[in-house]
Amino acid sequence: MQHRSGTLPPVSAHTEERPRILVVDDEKVIRDMLADFLGMEGYEVRTAEDGEAAVNELERGHYDLVISDLKMPRMGGIALLDEVAKTSPSALTVIMTGFGTVETAIDAMKRGAYDYVLKPFKLDEVIHVVQRGIEKKRMQAENLRLREALSLYKVSEAIAASLSLDQVLETVADSCLNEMKVDLVSTWLDGGEGSLVERQHLRASTLPEGSAVGKLSSAAILEHLRAEASLLEQGARGLRLFEEAPDLALSSLTAVPLRVKSRVVGFIAVASFTASKRFDEGQRKLLSIIGSRAAAAIENARLYEDLQATFQQTIEGLAKAIDKMDRYTAGHSDRVAVYAVMLAKQLGMPPHEVEIVRQSALMHDIGKIGCVLNLNKPGKLTNDEYEVFKRHPIYGRDILDPIKFLHPLIPGVHLHHERWDGRGYPLRMRGNEIPLIARIIAVADTYDAMTSDRSYRRALPHEVAIAEIERCSGSQFDPDLSGSFTGFIEEWREDQRSQGRKVPE
Repeated sequence: MQHRSGTLPPVSAHTEERPRILVVDDEKVIRDMLADFLGMEGYEVRTAEDGEAAVNELERGHYDLVISDLKMPRMGGIALLDEVAKTSPSALTVIMTGFGTVETAIDAMKRGAYDYVLKPFKLDEVIHVVQRGIEKKRMQAENLRLREALSLYKVSEAIAASLSLDQVLETVADSCLNEMKVDLVSTWLDGGEGSLVERQHLRASTLPEGSAVGKLSSAAILEHLRAEASLLEQGARGLRLFEEAPDLALSSLTAVPLRVKSRVVGFIAVASFTASKRFDEGQRKLLSIIGSRAAAAIENARLYEDLQATFQQTIEGLAKAIDKMDRYTAGHSDRVAVYAVMLAKQLGMPPHEVEIVRQSALMHDIGKIGCVLNLNKPGKLTNDEYEVFKRHPIYGRDILDPIKFLHPLIPGVHLHHERWDGRGYPLRMRGNEIPLIARIIAVADTYDAMTSDRSYRRALPHEVAIAEIERCSGSQFDPDLSGSFTGFIEEWREDQRSQGRKVPE
């Protein structure tokens, strides 16, 4: 037997420690000899006298490679191979065997062994097999790090692009399920008054249907996270973090806090119920990075939601200011918004565009604030008064223009009195030159104006208003829009009546 001196210690698949090898053989002289020579090669080596002792050792710590004799008392190499797959699935196994059992060794490779060596062996041969195995693990780890880096970049981009809180949580959960291959994702956020509420609970489709995955104890996890920098539990130890224990055997659980500045606003916990899937420190760090991105995105989403709420309150406040100008216009903006939204949905517009239609319809008469005259006086307006009235779309545009976040509403506010035939105001646009949002509001505005009381006349019957819209289709109104409106309005009226709501008679 020869030993090559002068070789450099091998590169570890784990950058912070030497590769760890477990030698399993019932002959002490072989165990000691391999431990000595592999130790001289730079590996950290432990030994076990049979398969059962090896399993106990594997449960106590991580190993990169197991060298095991084929025939041993209590538990042999084949049975140990199965236990390694369960207890330490990332470890490679090398089987040692005599010439008479080569076929058994080959069968072991089919069952997951990395390689085999024949007894009596030369130490050079064993060292060569070990070096190839450790190099394979190093390359696998490097490829995994590259894949994780790419996945993390994609995840970060997706999280950063989300402005909806629900979308952020959905992206985070999907990322954990798909990139980390976890079985359960549970995300908890600050619910006010210091309490945490579970906002997302996703389980992998691979878990048995109907199996209960338990309920986490937010208090226990949060207490642990506040006391320590990390939380990584294996097997039954993690069950103490559940309020209700899962039906399935827990393999591994890790959790990371969601921090905004120095404040903990929640946490993400992931669990594995797959025996061969145990999280390590690298995966906990990956989850920690995802958590830091998620925390920033969650804070941005909440700020955006607050901004949206302020936006809605501003629009509703301005709409009420318009309706307060005269008792005859009370509720007009709200009703126009209802009709406009129905028409927009009928046309198949996407939800965010429907919302712009609704907001613009609420604002469509905001320019009347600039008309310093009684627009609802009895009788018709004089020519001068009508010219002032015709300026309210321009005033509306001018009122909204300094408010940047209201800019999407300007086309509907500014141009809802344009006509399909080009005889409208203020720009005398025609046909499809008129923005769709303005054409929609034009129909909705006219219908409500005709079916509502005014100081100079009583509300017209619904049938008369519909007949007038049909008559003006192609002249005042976009013929497609007026046709859609008159086509669905009856169905809408029946639905409103069935709910006990008032509709124009």
